[in-house]
Amino acid sequence: MKAPFRRKLYDEMLEWKRERKGTTALLVEGARRVGKSTLVQTFAKNEYETFILIDFNLASQQIHRLFDDISNLDLLFLTLQSEYNVSLKERKSLIIFDEVQKCPRARQAIKYLVADGRYDYIETGSLISIRKNVCDITIPSEEQRIYLNPMDFDEFLWATGQNAMPDILAQFVEKKQPFGASLRSLLRTMRLYMLVGGMPQAVNSYIESNDLSKVDAVKRDIINLYVDDFMKIDPSGKLSLMFQNIPAQLSSNVSRYQTTSVVGRTDEDRMSILLSELEQSRTVQICHNSTDPSVGLPLTKDFTRYKIYCADTGLFVTLAFWDKRFTENVIYNKLLSDKLESNLGYVYENLVSQMLISAGHKLYYHTWQKDDRHYYEVDFVLSIGSKIVPIEVKSSGYIKHTSLDAFCDKYSSRISRAIVLYTKDIGHEGIVDYLPAFMAKFI
Repeated sequence: MKAPFRRKLYDEMLEWKRERKGTTALLVEGARRVGKSTLVQTFAKNEYETFILIDFNLASQQIHRLFDDISNLDLLFLTLQSEYNVSLKERKSLIIFDEVQKCPRARQAIKYLVADGRYDYIETGSLISIRKNVCDITIPSEEQRIYLNPMDFDEFLWATGQNAMPDILAQFVEKKQPFGASLRSLLRTMRLYMLVGGMPQAVNSYIESNDLSKVDAVKRDIINLYVDDFMKIDPSGKLSLMFQNIPAQLSSNVSRYQTTSVVGRTDEDRMSILLSELEQSRTVQICHNSTDPSVGLPLTKDFTRYKIYCADTGLFVTLAFWDKRFTENVIYNKLLSDKLESNLGYVYENLVSQMLISAGHKLYYHTWQKDDRHYYEVDFVLSIGSKIVPIEVKSSGYIKHTSLDAFCDKYSSRISRAIVLYTKDIGHEGIVDYLPAFMAKFI
């Protein structure tokens, strides 16, 4: 059996175990199929003498009913040990509540299980914060939440056998050295990551088959799973439509996601709920317009103007060509051969959004009026230290950046540097740094 992929979140889980010592449960949230269950089981096998995994998607009604009455914890633990044929050891065992949103009473019980102190607890959940799953329970304060995103570029490099490459890239950054002859292969690896994405099943399919048509089939299965989930949450279908139209909205080159064109006229409260549910699904990332970009970007967030990116660029690519069979999906060959037309540059924009999120940034952009008919727009604005950093993304080596220049002139006192992410080597001009797109994680 293939070893589980190396994930950065493992280190955060180790820190939780070491620092909290059973005083809180750990809740690992993330979209479906990002690898939560595999990560948690790997952690359990490596870090505990024994563990019990309760998958609430598969658990019997008897197991579900155990959490209706937890007044006798001794009986609860004895029953679990008997049902799962595992001997629990005090302070040396872990109990996993997998897909805990399927059993809200188990999540509510965490308060008392943690207070009991005999064992550690890790929960995993998808769509776990959706109102319908928590409306009848008390959310335990004894939870520490962490989020598992799709595999980032470093994790993809590790998975594909390029174990030293993340450290090598960091050395290039530290020494501010151009990549030279190495750039071509690095850009091709980045484009491969764009196509495959960071969903572990898709990455595994690529490693085992080296066949992008099989990878595409895996991604289509995942997207169908998401669409089915959205339909369960919102039978009107509006939530599914908002997700499925992300590529079309980004490709239309408008300054915000046009919800009316996707789901028709919807009252403001209902739209706010839909957007919240979409965001909480962790399948997307919301990038809000900052009306007056400064260090306190959240203070100038415009809740009515936003863009939506897919949390995984591999899924984004498949979603963009959903109505095409794989053999007609020209983006695969064109991306790998670096012949992507400029009007498909939104794929790079989605990639950068994923990399910035993986690096711990929040997403904001800025747009302002140029004249009666046109607007300037900067793709991303980051708050770093006491200054802001505007970013423009290009799918080629083209270095003209009118909007970025206008932004730098308008907000010169607030800017530490400006960045163009593109497909050529490291460069510098004035306050503008030119970086290959795969360096977004180092900003």
